Formats: sequence, C-alpha cells, structure tokens
Amino acid sequence: MQNKRHSLWGQVFIRLRKNRMALFGLAILLGLVLTAIFASVIAPFPFDEQDLFATLEGPSAAHWFGTDEFGRDIFSRIIYGSRISLQVGFVAVGFSVAVGGFLGAVAGYYGGKIDNIIMRVMDVLLSIPQLLLAISVAASLGPGLLNLMLAVGIAAIPQYARLVRASVLSIRDQEFVEAAISVGSSDLRIIFKHILPNCLAPIIVQATLGVAFAILIAAGLSFIGLGLEPPTPEWGAMLSGGREFIRDYPYMTLFPGLAIMITILGLNFLGDGLRDALDPKLRN
Repeated sequence: MQNKRHSLWGQVFIRLRKNRMALFGLAILLGLVLTAIFASVIAPFPFDEQDLFATLEGPSAAHWFGTDEFGRDIFSRIIYGSRISLQVGFVAVGFSVAVGGFLGAVAGYYGGKIDNIIMRVMDVLLSIPQLLLAISVAASLGPGLLNLMLAVGIAAIPQYARLVRASVLSIRDQEFVEAAISVGSSDLRIIFKHILPNCLAPIIVQATLGVAFAILIAAGLSFIGLGLEPPTPEWGAMLSGGREFIRDYPYMTLFPGLAIMITILGLNFLGDGLRDALDPKLRN
C-alpha cells in the first residue's frame, strides 16, 4: 500500500514535469517565496522610508519602479508586499482547509442529522458570494493582518467542506475503512489516518487555486480600506493609494497590479497543472 502510494505520487510528479505551464507557475511561486524570505536583502530601501525631496518620481536608476507621494520606493514596497500577500494566501487557505476539511469529513463520515446540520450551514454560507462574505467578516472584525486572514479564510470554508464531504462519501465504504472499523479503530483515527490521506489530491488542487483567489480577495479588501493599515506595504492598498494619481503617475498602480497579476497567474498555472497530473483519466 505504501509503495503504491509512493509510485502514484511519483507518477504525478513525472506528469507535472512534462507540463511547461505548471513548471512556469512553480518557478513564479518559488521566486515569490524566495523574494519574501530575502526581502530585506533584495529591497534597496526600507518599505517605510520617506524622502520628501523625491516624491512622485518616475522609474529611474535610483528608484526602479518610481516613488509614491511620500517619496517611498515602490520597488521596495512591492518586494516587502510579497511577504504580506503570501502570508495571507497560505495562512487563510490553511485555516479554511483545516476547518472546512474537518467539517466535511465529519459530515461525510457520520451522515444523517450531523451531515444535514453541517451542510445546511455550509449551504447558507455558499449562498453568499465569497467576496461579499469576506467583506462582511472584515468589516465586523476591523482592519489588521490577523483579521484579514480570518476574513479570507472563513469565506472559503464552505468550498472545502463540500469538497472533502464528497471525497469521504466515495471512500468511507471501501474495504480498508471497514477493516479499520473491524479492528476497533476510533472514528477520529479512521478519519485522520485512513480517509483524509486518500482525499489529498482534490484538496491540494483546490488549495493551490484557492491561494490565488485568497490573495486576490485580500488585495480587494485592502483596496476598499478593509485590509491592512498604512504604511504596511500590501499590494491592494498600494493600488488604492495610487488611484488619485493614475492619470499623471500611472506607474503607481501599474507595478502593484502587475505583481498581483503575475502571482495569481503563476498559482493558476500550477493549480491547473496539478489538476491534470492528478486526473485519473490521464494516467495512461
């Protein structure tokens, strides 16, 4: 069983390597992670350093992406902003996967009234557009990094609950689960040791795509003033701050917008590649 599982993921890795767009997305993601880790080394200026004698300067050798209305280096702020965006994306998705996955696993495994109660609550949440739900949660909690991650994570919980529930329903009646029940394994042990590991493929694909959407929602919340407060270098907040200067100084919105676009594009390429690599119809 273990060798079979290793060979399965080995085949997935081989198929993923043949997908050039997925490798391109993976390269973008790795580049962003390295940029976030070494932001203090890569950025030529601190993100909050102001130079009132160099306000609203266009791209130059001294300031590659120009400066904003406070004389802050936009390139440095985008570099530091990668930390915020990746942190929000991965933490928010991790939270929604943990909570939604647990609720979906419990609903799918036990069924009956427990299933009906959990899934009806999820249906109510799904009836609200994810962005609108995130705005409502963020407005209730207030600005701040933790509240931003909670708002984005809570909005995505129903998706993972339904995904995991569907996977559990297709697995719970298989022989290895019945064998675990027959030897007296507890329900939690069966769920976490036998069922959830076999649901990883769709969760990984959805989580990869979910990180991109979480970054986009976080940028949107910051754009309307419900995200992080200044002078934190968040890409959506930088877009919002450059709106009033967009006619005369378009670079103030161009570069943060490109950062968001490239990040989401790379994650979508990687998510699509993982989905194709994990598709059982393509294994042969």
